[in-house]
Amino acid sequence: MQIKSITSALEAWAPLSFQESYDNSGLIMGDPLMECTGILCSLDCTEAVIDEAIEKGCNLIISHHPIVFKGIKQFIPDHYVTRIALKAIKNKIALYAIHTNLDNILDGVNKSIADKLHLENRQILDSKPGILDPKGGAVGSGLIGELPLETDEQDFIKWVKEKLHVEVIKHTPFTGKQLKTIALCGGSGSFLIASAKEQKADCFITSDLKYHDYFEPDGKFLLLDIGHGESEQFVPALIVAYLTGKFPTFAVLESRVNTQPVRYLK
Repeated sequence: MQIKSITSALEAWAPLSFQESYDNSGLIMGDPLMECTGILCSLDCTEAVIDEAIEKGCNLIISHHPIVFKGIKQFIPDHYVTRIALKAIKNKIALYAIHTNLDNILDGVNKSIADKLHLENRQILDSKPGILDPKGGAVGSGLIGELPLETDEQDFIKWVKEKLHVEVIKHTPFTGKQLKTIALCGGSGSFLIASAKEQKADCFITSDLKYHDYFEPDGKFLLLDIGHGESEQFVPALIVAYLTGKFPTFAVLESRVNTQPVRYLK
């Protein structure tokens, strides 16, 4: 099977036209006509992931984050991005990224968090007018849904830590309210705080919040920062599940490499 057959399946799920203007999703390097020997799915593409692909005989790496995000003027091994690119080219490994286009569909990145938290009645938090997904649903940023039962704020944070395997959660002061409606955005989601407020969310879960972002809820809802990598850690498994459903006899593997660069000192 050629690599283009796999990328076409991915783009039927999360069309490249759904990515944000600043993004670099799609086939970043490699020949789409090359026969695929195996697929390795990861959150990021690092040198360790390239080594794993070589070891496992995979010549296609599908990562959530694009390894090439900004312009590259020199291909010399003095930076981790060019070093990884050179290693992939040398070993004839194709690199594909499925980033904000996967963020912007209901059964994409945010589904992987919503599933863990058992959210019901899910909708796109901030939809793009006039754009529909392949199933006719809304396209846009974030997700909003409901917990099966109203939950105390402290109990909910404990639930999030347990279900998402999160070591540290930064949050705004407790509101004293019971939580039912939960908004979320995997990755950096501060731009959706206003949408969470408009949709009357009781809690908004995201990452990469700055100091002044914590003032925005103004006591009306709880704001949680669970960490960027932590919020997207389940994306590789999501991609594996999708591709395995499309190509049940083909080798689709989830990377065993922990690519998250952030560590916490306890």
